[in-house]
Amino acid sequence: MAETDTPPATDPVLLASDRLEIFTPPVTAIRKHRIIGFDARDARARPFNLLRTSFAKKLKEEGHRLVGVTSATPAAGKSFLSMNLASSLARVVDEPVYLVDLDIRRASLGEEIGLEPDHGIESYLEGSVDDLAAIGRRIEGTNLCIFPAIRRANNTAELLAGERFSQLIATLRDQSDAAIVLFDLPPAFANDDAMISLAQLDGFVLVVDSGKTTKRHVQDVMSMLYPTPCVGSILNRYRGGLGDSYGYGYGGPDYSKYYDREPE
Repeated sequence: MAETDTPPATDPVLLASDRLEIFTPPVTAIRKHRIIGFDARDARARPFNLLRTSFAKKLKEEGHRLVGVTSATPAAGKSFLSMNLASSLARVVDEPVYLVDLDIRRASLGEEIGLEPDHGIESYLEGSVDDLAAIGRRIEGTNLCIFPAIRRANNTAELLAGERFSQLIATLRDQSDAAIVLFDLPPAFANDDAMISLAQLDGFVLVVDSGKTTKRHVQDVMSMLYPTPCVGSILNRYRGGLGDSYGYGYGGPDYSKYYDREPE
């Protein structure tokens, strides 16, 4: 009796940016939520341009690709920073940059760019959507791809601890064409969602809210999220500082005029 031939294994379909639906963010949403990383001539984008260079260099040196963005407490500006850092990065890297909303209880990335999806990352984790390409959107004219989420009030830890989350990470790591994948995570102290997510990521960035985040907050977050490495920290809402007396502060007069000048 002849042995039954085993069908050949099929390779997983690459999660390529050109498979994603193109989305054009409305100008009203971009302005309302201060998404400035797309515009190289906007003086307010300068700190993100400086940040992206050191961030990308750090990732390359340490071999990291999948990085979470979190904070100690809510309202530190992590989603704002995630979006602007990702959009700024996407202007200078050859491969696409993917931004994934994993703050499922307070999902906001879709809203920030005026996107109202029928389903998001939570649907993939629940198993009701199998193709990640059906969730992602490629921002028109850019290398940035957004994977939004729709808010879920309960059972988010179970979703992030399940097999579908492991499949999500494996796909983004090994079967996507993204150079860098950023994840907007919940605040570390809000629940254990960030801790669960980071167990499968390469590292995290900690957003520090100037005047509100304390040294004890930072120490406790580092302890909670260990052994996942901290790639770096971002000080948000800092007023004044090095160089401001010389007119080099973010949005300061010298740099605003620089962006208005014609090339010499």
